[in-house]
Amino acid sequence: MNMFGTWIGAILTLILFSFLYKDNPLYRLAENIFVGISTGYFIALEWQNVLKPNVVEKVMAGNWVPIIPAILGVVLLLQLSQKYGWIARYSIALYIGVGAALNMVLYTQGQLIPQIQGTMLKLNSISNIIIIVGTITSLAYFFFAIENKTLGRVSKIGIGFLMISFGAAYGTTVMGRVSLLIARFDFLINDWIRAMF
Repeated sequence: MNMFGTWIGAILTLILFSFLYKDNPLYRLAENIFVGISTGYFIALEWQNVLKPNVVEKVMAGNWVPIIPAILGVVLLLQLSQKYGWIARYSIALYIGVGAALNMVLYTQGQLIPQIQGTMLKLNSISNIIIIVGTITSLAYFFFAIENKTLGRVSKIGIGFLMISFGAAYGTTVMGRVSLLIARFDFLINDWIRAMF
């Protein structure tokens, strides 16, 4: 059974690699299989980890409060109806309003304040100086309230820091994708081909 799974994985991997030549029906079949399995898996995961413990079990225990968000969630499905789609706007408005309020507080406490604290450093090392200069000059680049030649020169330094950070983020993304490719080749060579011989 383990070898059967390895063969399925290897065949689907090769089919997905066939897209490098050109788009073909086998690639679209493998793509649809992936989307279907992912959808089924995440539906089962949401049922097991969210709906069952937070709605069904609580209602069975006598707590009827989770019925309200469950109804609002079901109302979102009315978007699929042309006649009753307008009702879903109330759920969306409530979801966006509550989500924005909660995320504003969580973002401020979890990211904004720690970032501000992270730049309040002593000027006792080169790395601290680079962090402070990079933060101030990068913020100067986004300051459009007044036209100032000095601020323009400072913002050009900020552009350099931004480009370095974007380059590092892009490099990390490429390295992650290359490591996924290496993992697939490792699977094909070590788990599939060597298992046959």
